[in-house]
Amino acid sequence: MREKCIADRVGSLWLILLISVFLTGGGCALQDDIIIVDKRLASLSQRVSKQESAIELLRSDISRHQEDQVSATQAFREQQADLRALMDDLREDILVLRGRLEEVGYMTHEKMGTVTEEESKREEQIKRLEHAVQASRDRIVRLEDYFGLEPSEKMVSQKTPAAGKKQESPTQKSPDMLYVQAKEKFDRAEYDTARELFQSFLKEHPKSDNADNAQFWLGEIYYREKWYEKAILEYQKVLERYPKGNKVRGALLKQGFAFLSLGDKDNARLILKELVRKYPDSSEAKIAKDKLSTLE
Repeated sequence: MREKCIADRVGSLWLILLISVFLTGGGCALQDDIIIVDKRLASLSQRVSKQESAIELLRSDISRHQEDQVSATQAFREQQADLRALMDDLREDILVLRGRLEEVGYMTHEKMGTVTEEESKREEQIKRLEHAVQASRDRIVRLEDYFGLEPSEKMVSQKTPAAGKKQESPTQKSPDMLYVQAKEKFDRAEYDTARELFQSFLKEHPKSDNADNAQFWLGEIYYREKWYEKAILEYQKVLERYPKGNKVRGALLKQGFAFLSLGDKDNARLILKELVRKYPDSSEAKIAKDKLSTLE
């Protein structure tokens, strides 16, 4: 599968050059920065070529690292389980707050004849409850964004086939079903299978609402496999093909981290600064600021 992904590396590496062009849109980069990045791209291309010849040798070493990966995967799953438990608790709190809000709203509706001091207090209570509900929702969203989880508000609907229409066969999966299956494989760290499913999804449904998410998870697969050069290219596709999607901030953040993992602090610093400049109030920007403070 990696050989297939590498086949277009020469053309794809020029996508990295677009990072610099993208950054100069804010007027922050100089001509010298573009030249420096261009040289680094050439060096990066040579390194990718060397890695091609080493891939076969790396495959033979994979079996020896299975036990270490099992323990790491188990720790990650335990972390996810703890996070999901926390999110469940937060959702329960939201349900309680909504119930209280509806109760207060009903009581207010019953006594809307005159505006009294008691009703004014209830209106203030409603506002406080609404703020509490919104704060809980924002907290959940920040947690999901931080850990790269799917947004809880975006549930996949599974509709029952209408009468007279044929049921889909197992080999004819809907876009949502194919995406969910790929994401489940990713969550289980079955990266080879997840990669194939995400690539099939993007090929068959490039205009789907989940297309930007699928492209981002492809980058995450390579990032977790520590193939940072390829991860950078996949994150770049998120920025170019889905500039208005919900994964742009995450792609910029992880692209900066990938450059940092390659020891390229200059490019990492440029990308993280661009993230902070464009999305200053986002949770990704906060993480980028923290990382930039260690690079100064």
